[in-house]
Amino acid sequence: MPKALLALQVLPGKVLRVSLPDGRVHTLLEDAGPAPDGIAVDPAAVYWTTMGEPLTDPGTPGEAGQDFSRPNGGVHAVSPTGGRPRDLVPPGAMTTGKQLTTDGAGTLYWADREGRRISRVGADGTGLTDLVVNPAGTGIMGECVGVAIDVARGHLYWTQKGPAKGGKGRILRAGLEIPAGQSAENRTDVEVLWSDLPEPIDLHLDGDLLYWTDRGAPPAGNTLNRAPLPPAGAAGRRPEILADGFEEAIGLAVDGESGLAYVSDLRGHIRAVPLPDGPAAGREPYDLVRLPYPLTGLCLVDG
Repeated sequence: MPKALLALQVLPGKVLRVSLPDGRVHTLLEDAGPAPDGIAVDPAAVYWTTMGEPLTDPGTPGEAGQDFSRPNGGVHAVSPTGGRPRDLVPPGAMTTGKQLTTDGAGTLYWADREGRRISRVGADGTGLTDLVVNPAGTGIMGECVGVAIDVARGHLYWTQKGPAKGGKGRILRAGLEIPAGQSAENRTDVEVLWSDLPEPIDLHLDGDLLYWTDRGAPPAGNTLNRAPLPPAGAAGRRPEILADGFEEAIGLAVDGESGLAYVSDLRGHIRAVPLPDGPAAGREPYDLVRLPYPLTGLCLVDG
């Protein structure tokens, strides 16, 4: 069956549909709200997060002058064919929505960066629950960005990117359920799998392999990486760099069947990266899309 990518354009906020393999771009939703970042899909709907409107310092250019600490992010949904969007988590009920994923059975999971937490909600908007909450004192080191879930093993994975280009990023793991008698703020099953990464962003789990984008400083940053999942209590192996040279790598989608990974960046590129053990092995990475607007979240969709 033909596949497509759904991609988020940050400014102005839109949901885009990118045909594969030709890279034709169509707009699915003209107004996705302020600063959309994470996107997921199931047969019933397309879901995405928004970071909300930042406070802007006119004297500081770029991202450094944008303060997203106000609680005005949200989680939203629209029909796969477009139409009128609806709020699952209304703006103000969370801080900064980042990567979003689904378990395929009616539950959405996402990272809240300035909220320093991982949360979930039902696809009908009920059951809003925090799974991980880092203390306010952790500051930027406690900010969560990427998220992936492993339903079969009952695990949750997430990134904490640390300071920009700071080399202090981490990838962590915990159970999908909070241990009995514990809380999102105080749970004993959290493992740090990788540390001292340049600046890890979005995650994708494919079987026993974890993929992630990193927008940190080269040579290890602005890369697409993967590594096998470590067993309980073990640290992750040194990651394999599959591609580099991105311009602030963010979104990630992996198509194991075609042997391609797709990475979006803030320069408006979506690059296709052939996987070394897939049917496209040996081909060089190539730009599928080049747009004049920054892009964030990606996901694959059939049809």
